[in-house]
Amino acid sequence: MIDAKNAITKFLAGAALALLTGLAAPALAASEVKAVVNGTAITSGDVAKRQAFLRLQHTKADAKTAEEQLIDEALKRQEVARVRMSVSQQDVDASFARFSSGNKLSPEQMSQILDRAGVGVDHFKGFIAVQMSWPRVVNARYGSTSRLSNYDLVSRMMQNNKQKPVTTEYMLQQIIFVIPQAKRGAITGKRKGEAEASRSKFPGCDQAKVFAATMRDVSVRDLGRLLAPEIPPDWKPLVEQAKGNTTGTRVTDKGVEYLAICSQRQVSDDQAAEMVFRQEDLDKSKAGKDASPENENSKKYLDELRKKAQIAYR
Repeated sequence: MIDAKNAITKFLAGAALALLTGLAAPALAASEVKAVVNGTAITSGDVAKRQAFLRLQHTKADAKTAEEQLIDEALKRQEVARVRMSVSQQDVDASFARFSSGNKLSPEQMSQILDRAGVGVDHFKGFIAVQMSWPRVVNARYGSTSRLSNYDLVSRMMQNNKQKPVTTEYMLQQIIFVIPQAKRGAITGKRKGEAEASRSKFPGCDQAKVFAATMRDVSVRDLGRLLAPEIPPDWKPLVEQAKGNTTGTRVTDKGVEYLAICSQRQVSDDQAAEMVFRQEDLDKSKAGKDASPENENSKKYLDELRKKAQIAYR
């Protein structure tokens, strides 16, 4: 599947430093309509916000580039609405909170910084919504090409001297010290201390829920079997560096969390082989050595929408 998170992370990776160093927004003139996409207007104010957004990514930020990007985004948003595959506002807000936390900021602080930079919270959340929803539409139409066929698996193993690759299988639980959104700034430090203290007393996965019940606002979620390539990037280093049966803690949009490692072992079955080979392909794609079929489908889909659309430039 297309990874929506990567698109948003790309913004934040380049933007965080610029935001935190106080990049100021230029003064905005009165808005005028610059383009109309199937009846949806794109204004000069929208273009100015997208230019500010592009500058934070340290990429080309002229008005024409911003306008064309907004036209593509409008077409995607309209198609997402047509097929009724939009993510919820709660999903968008949760994603925004995660990225704020990842930059050691509260959502309120991130909102203030985005406003100061001339991007605006609504503009950024609109971008997040499209980035999260569009892959659903593309994958629903073309199907996910991420699975490898038996023929592909055998071929790759032949290249690997007929050996299936080995990876680590984990059985995991997620321990969450819940922090209400309204109290994040006030009690995060305290909750982090409580979470850290509980790690040394963790009795094991079988007793985890009984253990959690002895503490206030602590929940346990069974994650089940996860192979090493499946572990989310935010958690992977903590799992790999874990000593004992728990990982270090992380502050997330839910609160303070750590993972309990119920068991781990080396496996080399077909699912493990597929996951390793897919990760290798993803790494090649990121290095520019290979083109993603999902990205090709996304471009094909968008090209079709552009051909059928009524786009009027002003």
